[in-house]
Amino acid sequence: MNAQQLKNSILQEAIEGRLVPQDPNDEPASVLLDKIRKEKEKLVKEGKLKKSALKEEPISVDDKLFSIPTTWEWCKLGWIGNWGAGATPAKGTPEFYTNGTIPWLRTGELNNGIVTDSEIKVTPYALQKCSLRECKVGDVLIAMYGATIGKVAIAGIELTTNQACCACTPYQVYNKYLLYYLMANKQRFIDLGEGGAQPNISREKIVAFPFPLPPLAEQKRIVAKIEELLPKVEEYGKAQEVLDKLNEELPERLKKSILQEAIEGRLVPQDPNDEPASVLLDKIRAEKKRLVKEGKLKKKDLEEIPISEDEKLFEIPKSWEWCKLGTIAAVLGGKRIPAGRKLSVENTGHIYIRVSDMKDNTVSTDNLQYVPEDIFPSISRYIIKKEDVYITVAGTIGRVGKIPPELDGANLTENADRLIFSLINQDWLIKCLESNIVQTQITDVTTKVGQPKLAILRIQTLLIPLPPLAEQKRIVEKIEQLMKEIDNLKV
Repeated sequence: MNAQQLKNSILQEAIEGRLVPQDPNDEPASVLLDKIRKEKEKLVKEGKLKKSALKEEPISVDDKLFSIPTTWEWCKLGWIGNWGAGATPAKGTPEFYTNGTIPWLRTGELNNGIVTDSEIKVTPYALQKCSLRECKVGDVLIAMYGATIGKVAIAGIELTTNQACCACTPYQVYNKYLLYYLMANKQRFIDLGEGGAQPNISREKIVAFPFPLPPLAEQKRIVAKIEELLPKVEEYGKAQEVLDKLNEELPERLKKSILQEAIEGRLVPQDPNDEPASVLLDKIRAEKKRLVKEGKLKKKDLEEIPISEDEKLFEIPKSWEWCKLGTIAAVLGGKRIPAGRKLSVENTGHIYIRVSDMKDNTVSTDNLQYVPEDIFPSISRYIIKKEDVYITVAGTIGRVGKIPPELDGANLTENADRLIFSLINQDWLIKCLESNIVQTQITDVTTKVGQPKLAILRIQTLLIPLPPLAEQKRIVEKIEQLMKEIDNLKV
């Protein structure tokens, strides 16, 4: 049960007579009703109330929404108070507003508590000339129109309202009890709303709404109990929000923690029989030399940036090695289509992968676009293969993943680069690049001037902890197992 549900439950218990015990010494509500009737008769004689206000529509069985204690009485809201709506003085008449001193309340300013001011003020002249109701201190207010239907407040000052607000001056009924009763029935008032774009409940519907009247002394005990409980409900709500936020964030926090453990060599045990990462690095260097000889890589791709002791971010297992990403992978850019040209939604046979297609470690095939046949030759060599890893370098910078086999050889946008590598586990490299350690480096080296961009040279300098190849595979298997367990927690 959330805080709002708990509050609703407390209010419902209150208006059904179950929140506080009944006291046999209380003057029963039937006597209170007689006093209210006599007060209304007196006001009619004094000319302060119309005779029609004495009329009481009978209570039907359907009006009785629930069982109430024997000391209570069913009546209607129109019996226990003088209800009236306000009005809006003509906006084109300056005399109604200029130097106004009387608060003119709109329903959006109702706060489920005490209102002591309003944004707009009207003049005594407006009060005299327009159909404005003068609300007294202590009057209970309820919104009748639109999205604010059922919002309530008590007037903490003398004020007036617009026509969307109905005010009640109660007769010998505790105004705070009436406020909480209206608050408890907010959904019922919303359900009574009629009309299309601007539903309303009307004064007539309000005065005809059933009201279970407790003895006056019990009204005060009920309000005291409500006001004792609601601050605790508010505290509970805040604690619940913190807990909900924690529960919402926990899966992602766990995933980040798992990746951190993985790239620090603490997720799976090391195996002394594994070929160490130093040997793997030598093999990678040999492979790169071969590709240079074959003209598939440039000689500069053999250059390695030295790593100082100060750069090493944490202790890694002895079988691991620190290296730069450029040591284990070549970084190649994508290509934009020529200026002034557009991609095609018709299949030309030449898929163009955009950053917007790159979703959750892979590429979505839902809204693929294609390179027109006549401009394909100019970007035909800027492709990405299923063995590569992409990394976004503009827009959402640092997103990494691999492409589905069916997109093998697709053209790659200029806003993403591809990492070409061999002898490295592709899934391990993706997980490593997703880790907070690498993502933090990416943030640090991204150009902040103008359009943020991650340059190829900066990608090559990213510091990577390299495990033995066999351990890379074990790490990936363990990560995938744990990620599935975390996803099951969400369900």
